[in-house]
Amino acid sequence: MMSTTRPRAAAGISLLIATSLALTACGTGSAGSSGSSGSGNKAATEAGSSPAPAAKQVGNPLVATYDGGLYVLDGETLKVAGDLPLAGFNRVNPAGDDQHVIVSTGDGFRVLDAAGQRFTGVEFKGAKPGHVVRHADKTVLFADGTGEVTIFASKDLAKGTPATTTYTSAEPHHGVAIELADGQLVTTLGTEEKRTGILVLDKDHKKEITRSEECPGVHGEATAQGETVVVGCENGVLIYQDGAITKVKSPTAYGRIGNQAGSDASPIVLGDYKKDKDAELERPQQVSLIDTETGKLRLVDLGTSYTFRSLARGPHGEALVLGTDGKIHVIDPVAGKVTRTIPVTGSWQEPMEWQQPRPALFVRDHTAYVTDPATKKIHAIDIETGKKTASGTLPQTPNEISGVKH
Repeated sequence: MMSTTRPRAAAGISLLIATSLALTACGTGSAGSSGSSGSGNKAATEAGSSPAPAAKQVGNPLVATYDGGLYVLDGETLKVAGDLPLAGFNRVNPAGDDQHVIVSTGDGFRVLDAAGQRFTGVEFKGAKPGHVVRHADKTVLFADGTGEVTIFASKDLAKGTPATTTYTSAEPHHGVAIELADGQLVTTLGTEEKRTGILVLDKDHKKEITRSEECPGVHGEATAQGETVVVGCENGVLIYQDGAITKVKSPTAYGRIGNQAGSDASPIVLGDYKKDKDAELERPQQVSLIDTETGKLRLVDLGTSYTFRSLARGPHGEALVLGTDGKIHVIDPVAGKVTRTIPVTGSWQEPMEWQQPRPALFVRDHTAYVTDPATKKIHAIDIETGKKTASGTLPQTPNEISGVKH
């Protein structure tokens, strides 16, 4: 199903109440308990309300969540420039431009003008808001509770409520979608009980090009050099390129790859790797490298564990993993080896609940930003030199971190 919606009046800034389990766990690969029901992934309107007045612009802002709100940070000094109360468990994602961040709340995606430290009033309603993907100048939202995919031009956020195109999955599920440069839509297949693979549609999102249901527990996506799409499975990955889907199997019977990080500078995708199907919480010490040119998958031993907020890519395609030893492990994806480590925080352990704070890694250009919940700090690291360029202390314990596109 494909439909097009036109811009509507902007929604207000009324705070949305969300429970701590309202959102989907990208670290677990299973949907969380339902949040308040939405009215579909459409731009919302609230009568009698308006966005907050614009504040002084913040350069290259970062956004960190805490229990009860969001901090907007100056991207250079890491000082708190704005504090926005927002009840509930909230998640943050780059919106795809140099000004905005998408905030996933209990019942929709809200647009935050991070540079202006205010919510714009634009909201895309949808139960269980999940993944946000930026690619080819488009932003794609997936609402798990409805199975709706919402697509808009990232640059249009600067104009207000953007025109959107929507596609509705056959059934609601914890999914993800990406629109390619030619308009093809790659989106997941599944139900609330079982996720099985991906579907590729033409530029009008009406005609099926290909599909694969050889991907149990499908979760997450990344795009490699040459606009090759990789999605994770419980037994490997699916690779989509040039109209064809290829299955790459894990080297172990159960080898779950649920979170990935890609780079336009590399044909190799970085993924996590879990091999204990029965673990209540597996703390993996291996990561996966998927070569989209050869179709081969290799594992790299780190000697330390990490979490779903630990994966990123450097400016030259380096694979970066923030370990529980407090160091960023820099991996040469071609050699498949850790070339160096960058100390950032003290050692830490992943909490049992995925919503609980733990150090998180966000990379923009040549800088890696790392949160340290134990000390309420955030650090900026020059990836090339490994030197700490700035540190900031936050009033409350940080959880997730994201930022605008540079």
